[in-house]
Amino acid sequence: MNPNQAALARKQLERRVAPLRDLNVVAPPRGWMKAIREALGMSTRQLAARMKAAPSRVPAIEKAEVSGATTIRTLREAAAAMNCTFVYAFVPTKPLDEILRDRAAQKAGRDIIRLDHTMRLENQALLKSDLDEERRRIIDVILSGSPRRLWDD
Repeated sequence: MNPNQAALARKQLERRVAPLRDLNVVAPPRGWMKAIREALGMSTRQLAARMKAAPSRVPAIEKAEVSGATTIRTLREAAAAMNCTFVYAFVPTKPLDEILRDRAAQKAGRDIIRLDHTMRLENQALLKSDLDEERRRIIDVILSGSPRRLWDD
């Protein structure tokens, strides 16, 4: 994917996830499955029948959801049996372009530290304003290339 296509894809993805970032969704302490099942007044036996599963399976799934040991497929099946839609998403904590810029700034910062150290050893220390300008230039160069390079340490 060329850089322009990647930027466009990133922008489209950002539009989809941005509204989710503002939601403060906190899972119920006993899990979503149990909370919804109980709110619907559905017993574990009734849910098991709707899922075409053994009655003992529902409490096991509910416990596994809370501990994080269940599968997406199982949760999707349980949600469907309760007339719900299972939603699964990775929600970036901040805009994707900001994450990329922050990572580029980290990498540029390391480059600037090495550059400054070398210049000081040669008794050619740069002014802070020169270092800041070089840092911005390095960030722009990094961001103009492939984002895959950002994640190499």
